[in-house]
Parts: sequence; structure tokens; C-alpha cells
Amino acid sequence: MAAGELVQQSESGVAPRHAAGEPEEFGVGVLSTGRRSVAKMYEETKPTVPFSVPQLARLDEALTLASRETGIDFSVYLGELGGDTRESAEKLHASIGDTAPDSVLIAVSPGERVVEVVTGAEAFHRLPDRAAKLAVMSMVASFKEGDLVGGLVSGLRMLADQAGHAPA
Repeated sequence: MAAGELVQQSESGVAPRHAAGEPEEFGVGVLSTGRRSVAKMYEETKPTVPFSVPQLARLDEALTLASRETGIDFSVYLGELGGDTRESAEKLHASIGDTAPDSVLIAVSPGERVVEVVTGAEAFHRLPDRAAKLAVMSMVASFKEGDLVGGLVSGLRMLADQAGHAPA
């Protein structure tokens, strides 16, 4: 900008923010060729997450206690499941790996309004479909009230209670 001149600048050297998300302008210079040179400050946007830190701690505690109590590995998936939600949930459950037979996956897709519970072959003996359906009903009731974490925690507790303590 050596050959250009400054055409706009605020008193503080920083122009006010124009609209939400737009960067601040420090100054606009016009070069001798007529080209404009604009200096702007960009701020990184923080990623949005569905849960606060205390909510994540509450969910983590519920997962840990349910798994420790029962010997069943509980997992929660929150996100889109796509067209065939059951098939997608089963694929996610299978991706757990070697422990999948002793695992339970709770897959929740709020945008699709779907809850899927997938139990592994061994976990199914302790958590039949009826127990999973009752837990889903409880979760859905909380979800309707806007309490996503409360619904997940409640569902985990119900599943853990139904499964009972780990066999000796």
C-alpha cells in the first residue's frame, strides 16, 4: 500500500462490526491502480456442540456406571442415521469391534426423530426387546420435553437396572 492512500478508518483504528459474523475492518486503502486493499480481522468460530460440559459429565458418569455395574459396554451415538435408521445403527454397533456381542448402542437422531437400541448377541440375553422398548419410551418422553441428556441418562439407568449386575 506504499503508493495508495487510506480512505477509511475509525478513530480506534478498528471499524465497528457490521453484522453478526462479519469480520472487523481495520482500514481500506486504494492503490494507484484503483485496486482496493482491505485489512480485516477474522475470529475463529467455536464449534457448536449439543451438550454443555456439565451435561457431558453427567452423561459420561451414567455410561460409566451402567457399564461398570452390568459388565455390558454401553455406547451412545447422537447424529443423523440416514434412510434406513435400523441398518445404520446396526453398522455403528458392528463398528465397535470385538466387544460388540457384549455391547449395547443407543443411537439417537433428533433431526429424524428416531431412537434405535442395538444389543449385541450376548447382551441380548440380559436385555430383551421388551426392556429396550421401555427404555426408549422413557427417553422419548424426556426428549419431547427438550431434555436430551436427561432422556439418555434415564434410558441408560433403565437398561442397566434391567440387565442387573455382571454375572460372576
